[in-house]
Amino acid sequence: MKYMMFVCTDTEPDKDPTAAPDIEQWVAERDANGQRLTGSAFAPPSAATTVRVRDGELLLSDGPFAETKEAIVGFDLLECADLDEAIEVARAHPMAYGGRIELRPLVDLD
Repeated sequence: MKYMMFVCTDTEPDKDPTAAPDIEQWVAERDANGQRLTGSAFAPPSAATTVRVRDGELLLSDGPFAETKEAIVGFDLLECADLDEAIEVARAHPMAYGGRIELRPLVDLD
């Protein structure tokens, strides 16, 4: 099953930043065992453009639409047997310590 793993900042990171694993090691291990299909960091929220259409009119806004201190800073597309495996992959990610991880299963539209 495929899961989108959103990597997010958090206003309350773990108090011991030295406990977080190394990101390059995390990526290499997940790539090697086929759990991570792809992933990337994002440009900062200030580089975002919000797109909406209302009454046929295109509305564009600079920066993130939501006013929040947390931000999605990257993503990884995972291939895992089930949610339990996806949780184990996410808990080993460095941002599980310094930020937060959101897992969402992808929906098969076929």
